[in-house]
Amino acid sequence: MKTAVVTDSTAYITKEVRDKFNIHMIPLSVIFGNESYQEEVEITAESFYEEVKHKELPTTSQPSVGEFVSLFEKLSQDYDAVISIHLSSGISGTFQGAVSAGDMVEGIEVYPFDSEISCMVQGFYVLKAAEMAAEGKSPEAIMAKMAEMKKSIRAYFMADDLSHLQRGGRLTSAQAILGSLLQVKPVLHFENKKIVPFEKIRTRKKAMKRIVDLLGEDAKGGEQYLASIIHANREEDAKKWKAEMEELYPNVEFGISYFGPVIGTHLGEGSMGLGWVKK
Repeated sequence: MKTAVVTDSTAYITKEVRDKFNIHMIPLSVIFGNESYQEEVEITAESFYEEVKHKELPTTSQPSVGEFVSLFEKLSQDYDAVISIHLSSGISGTFQGAVSAGDMVEGIEVYPFDSEISCMVQGFYVLKAAEMAAEGKSPEAIMAKMAEMKKSIRAYFMADDLSHLQRGGRLTSAQAILGSLLQVKPVLHFENKKIVPFEKIRTRKKAMKRIVDLLGEDAKGGEQYLASIIHANREEDAKKWKAEMEELYPNVEFGISYFGPVIGTHLGEGSMGLGWVKK
């Protein structure tokens, strides 16, 4: 059985990696005024962070069901099944779009998967699914593996400015006001598919240290982990953080990824995150 792997742009898997592992991507968009741009296709993370310095913060939009239907129909010519892995259904309707499209297409079996998270942590699932699909594993085996991964996946992040999350409806007004008044840099995470504060911490430095300590709680047993540092236009900070953590945790393989336009709209420039999964 030949299985295709689809994800959306918020996994922020580079085009080189997508091409190498035969991963199909459906983009979300950012909208500046009347202009809509598909992230990872028509606008890069770098150009996005430059644009928002001069323009109003954009809004974001998910792919239409029709876009999913077109992609699935195209894939049906060469594949028997498709695993479609998407950002948390608690913050976007993208996953539901894949579910709806899967019910509408014929000639291919669609297996939608709600990562309940986003960015390169969502990418962990995608890369594993692509690896297993290339080995000829069944869709059921791939879905079972991803369900198992979900038990050890963790991700924590810190937003420099909570107003973006609050404005986009991803965090309540009360939480945003409290954070800005006290100059709090809360550590955030996904819980029940939504973004919620994990702990309130006073400074950026302490928030980042707390995230490192949370990784340490899992990694101290010596088991092998895969981790990704995720940054919003702070590549040098990410490289420095990576070097520090590699010294602390030799049993963890670290990579660097980024918050692209859609997620960057909600988190804001300067945000930092760390996600990991047991190998």
